Amino acid sequence: MKYDVIVIGGGPSGLMAAIAAGESGANVLLVDKGSKLGRKLAISGGGRCNVTNRLPVDEIIKHIPGNGRFLYSAFAEFSNEDIINFFERLGIQLKEEDHGRMFPTSNRAQDVVDALLAELKRLNVTIRTNEPVETVVYENGAVKGIILKNGEELFADAVVIAVGGKSVPHTGSTGDGYAWAEKAGHTITELFPTEVPITSNEPFIQEKVLQGLSLRNVALSVKNQKGKNMITHQMDMIFTHFGISGPAVLRCSQYVVKELKKSKMNTVTMTIDAVPHENEEILFQTVCNRLKEEPKKAVKNVLKGLVPERYLLFLLEQSNIDSSATSRQIGKESIRTFVQNVKQFSFTVHGTLPLEKAFVTGGGVSVKEVHPKEMASKWMNGLYFCGEILDIHGYTGGYNITAALVTGRLAGKNAAQYANNSFY
Repeated sequence: MKYDVIVIGGGPSGLMAAIAAGESGANVLLVDKGSKLGRKLAISGGGRCNVTNRLPVDEIIKHIPGNGRFLYSAFAEFSNEDIINFFERLGIQLKEEDHGRMFPTSNRAQDVVDALLAELKRLNVTIRTNEPVETVVYENGAVKGIILKNGEELFADAVVIAVGGKSVPHTGSTGDGYAWAEKAGHTITELFPTEVPITSNEPFIQEKVLQGLSLRNVALSVKNQKGKNMITHQMDMIFTHFGISGPAVLRCSQYVVKELKKSKMNTVTMTIDAVPHENEEILFQTVCNRLKEEPKKAVKNVLKGLVPERYLLFLLEQSNIDSSATSRQIGKESIRTFVQNVKQFSFTVHGTLPLEKAFVTGGGVSVKEVHPKEMASKWMNGLYFCGEILDIHGYTGGYNITAALVTGRLAGKNAAQYANNSFY
């Protein structure tokens, strides 16, 4: 069977690529090894599907630390506002939440998936599920088609590889596409987990002292070996039985991975500022005054409300202060140590959970080898890439899906155009 365009992978970028190619009038096949399309979309945003982010393009690029700048040309062709218009045209009304995140007003990710599937049907895109692909076939510097695991060969003028990275493997992202890209001459940059919980061998972590404790709106920092801040994210975090997790932690994780690799050390230092809105010296004076005003009261009661109670007791212990001691028994040096711990509690981490447990894959097909306006391979005619298989990774908050939808749109549209030109 001969198609104009074959799209491999039914995730966000693959669905968008197939729709864009279909809109261009191409005869399109969408093939996926799973039983359902849009599995990653259906679980995204906690099952609500954070389809994009409404921040200005420059801000979105800043939130895609992994080669976000490569997307400037793509955003000029199809922006986050175009994504919003696209979904509203499909009948999905969107609402804006904190930090520009866009969700369907129904709060149902499945509504988004269903709308995309309905559009594929309207455009007469052929869909084949439960069909794992063995390889992509190239001949004389151009795409020829694909071979399925069952041995069936399907021909096409253009192939879009949209199979994702290696994170969240239960949705079908198991790294299949890297071999097909390498076969075409592409470089796969080193893969690593991003947006992933961080592990620590600190005794207080191993002994589960703070397990389950959430800290709201803290400033979490990653230090390099010279003690300088590499990155700080002010968001929520949670202590777990293996380390730390939560939004601030996920955003810091890639810097931990990079620093461990760069420094060749076994640990990286992180710090928590539990009250980032307070200046340390002013906080010290405030704490001193509170203790002076109630000299007979236990220090843990005087300082109640400064930070969550479990964290307060923990920091007092870390500062060698008996939480039951009265305020007048606490010396100024001990108070100084305690305030320093509130502002910059320091601890070591030794890694992250594995790539399979990460929300996003770092690394992938080198963007230096892909045309930024078309998502076309520079090495193989008729080959296109989109989504997480590319070496592009962003923070959670709609940034990765935005990158997937934008690159998918360009890959599908340009694959159809290439196939059309090949026909003539």
